[in-house]
Amino acid sequence: MIYDIIIIGGGIVGLATALKIKKARPDLNIAILEKEDQLAKHQTGNNSGVIHSGLYYKPGSLKATNCIGGYHELIQFCEEEKIPFEITGKVVVATREAQKPLLNNLYERGIQNGLAGTKYITLEELKEYEPHCAGVAALHVPQTGIVDYFQVALAYGRKIIQNGGEIFLNHKVLGIKQQEGINYIETSKKTFQSKLVINCAGLYSDKVAQMSEKDPIDVKIIPFRGEYFKLRKDREFLVKNLIYPVPDPNFPFLGVHFTRMIKGGVEAGPNAVLAFRREGYKKSQINLKELAESLAWPGFQKVAAKYWQTGFGEMYRSFSKAAFTKALQELIPEIQESDLTEGGAGVRAQACDRTGGLLDDFAIRESAHAINVLNAPSPAATSSLAIGGTVADLALKRFM
Repeated sequence: MIYDIIIIGGGIVGLATALKIKKARPDLNIAILEKEDQLAKHQTGNNSGVIHSGLYYKPGSLKATNCIGGYHELIQFCEEEKIPFEITGKVVVATREAQKPLLNNLYERGIQNGLAGTKYITLEELKEYEPHCAGVAALHVPQTGIVDYFQVALAYGRKIIQNGGEIFLNHKVLGIKQQEGINYIETSKKTFQSKLVINCAGLYSDKVAQMSEKDPIDVKIIPFRGEYFKLRKDREFLVKNLIYPVPDPNFPFLGVHFTRMIKGGVEAGPNAVLAFRREGYKKSQINLKELAESLAWPGFQKVAAKYWQTGFGEMYRSFSKAAFTKALQELIPEIQESDLTEGGAGVRAQACDRTGGLLDDFAIRESAHAINVLNAPSPAATSSLAIGGTVADLALKRFM
């Protein structure tokens, strides 16, 4: 059988893309290939569950437009499928005077991105939203929420099957070749044929892209592990909803923050440290070949030279609970090291170009035989249906 489209990667972006294509063109034969024994096992299943508002992203960028559009689509989907979610709002807090201009920049971006209701709040109002939080200035963003993205992804998968799509688990893609306009996709179990390949392989998206492209891919995925602590049950009262710091505008991470979870509990984190393998969820997980590839990439070497102080601080917090606690105390001074228990970790697939740029926007590259989603970190989960729609539109143009 020759499929019209095969999507590589059963995370939330790949699933949303398949769902959008099947809804638009139920006649197309579509299959998803996932190397794991379940869907959404990596970035989708290991994130903080935040429904992002679109506050941080450059107006007009793919992140901004897809996050804001995806936000509304996600909420509608959750309502239709009866997936629990909650719009909690969040505060973004400047803890030092020097951060006030950056906070103002965030406010301006929020307004430009259409986030009605985003506002400066007084320190007295901050105490009403988050009684134990401290700072010198703060914003309140009403659109932010919480959800379980693993459950969202599984619901996408059910809808795909209901609409006639196919999902193959335990099918790791080993190679892609083209012959007479058809892609031959070799997996660990069999070879598939398709007219078009859509690569949503996340942490291995650059590797999969290189399988089908003759020219070298100009970006490499650098894996960054984000580690979390959880607040002890009797200390969860310190956080009502979501508390964020003012992020470093030059570094594509939001800084350690507090997140109330939809399933209960409060997470604190994450930091952002180089993972020693692409799926390195623990410090002890090392793949020397993958680590060497990251370290040898010219772009990463430039990033490391530019941000070595920031990187050292993140690494220090990874090995020092006291240092992690100190970072959290900037937002909640009452937090003590004894309040924190070990939480989970996620790995962010961060694309880095050869010149040392950590790609700030989503990156989608087309070729004759494939569409490659090469950078889709946060807020990809929030944006998933919008990104899926964007990729679906590119794919469907080939079947008109």
